[in-house]
Amino acid sequence: MEPLEPDVFTTHTKELSAADKQKLEEQNKRGFVPEFKANKLEIDAQRNWDIFYKRNETRFFKDRHWTTREFQELLEDQEATGGDKRTLFEVGCGVGNLVFPLMEEQTNEEDSRRFHFYACDFSPRAVEFVRSNPLYDSSRITAFQCDITTQQVHEHIPSGSLDVCTLIFVLSAIHPQKFRDVVQNLCRLLKPGGLVLFRDYGLYDMAQLRFKPGNKIAENLYVRQDGTRSYFFAQEEVSQLFQENNFEIITNAYVHRRTLNLKEGVDVPRIFLQGKFRKKNL
Repeated sequence: MEPLEPDVFTTHTKELSAADKQKLEEQNKRGFVPEFKANKLEIDAQRNWDIFYKRNETRFFKDRHWTTREFQELLEDQEATGGDKRTLFEVGCGVGNLVFPLMEEQTNEEDSRRFHFYACDFSPRAVEFVRSNPLYDSSRITAFQCDITTQQVHEHIPSGSLDVCTLIFVLSAIHPQKFRDVVQNLCRLLKPGGLVLFRDYGLYDMAQLRFKPGNKIAENLYVRQDGTRSYFFAQEEVSQLFQENNFEIITNAYVHRRTLNLKEGVDVPRIFLQGKFRKKNL
């Protein structure tokens, strides 16, 4: 995918065309996924992600070098922390497509001592891939399996110890009823003034409009063919989610991105939601 033009940041929800509205109406023709199937998707969530990584191994996601450009806090100058080691937690690390590029940014020994990375994933298989990566160094990174919607994470990371948490294309895979649990966990882990860096699918993204009837679990929540789920976020609901759980908003906006699929020669308009949220000092 090659970008066609600079990203456009806006707080305005996309205006739907008649064709877009028709696609959304078509999705509703068969109603929501039956309750028993929706419950089974929740029960099988870990299994479905494990199968995903078994099938795709390390090939599916590209390394996220763009993250260090767009979220400068990830590599903030050491002086800002008074010389203390900075701690960063990647939630939903997958096979390490964010954490390993960040580690590679640390070009000398002094840099490498400045950071400690935590990384977790719901899928045990994904964590195995992280630990087997040649760049994995247990003195610099701690990778573990956990369900971030539960209290498991607190067995691995001390409360009030983190500078930055990343939540990048993770929350959309979790049922909306558990969003609050995730944000509360991150708040507990962060130091006062610590940051959550968020990026995920925005409302009316192309991927949402492409879902066929029979894939809708609830409003803006869908199931893919492989059993994994995807939620599409409105800017206002993400702002409210963090504000109600002891965070202040630094930025939170839709990102409109046009990319060209070189293989198919197709212009692909995408909508993401990107935000930075700071834990309040109480």
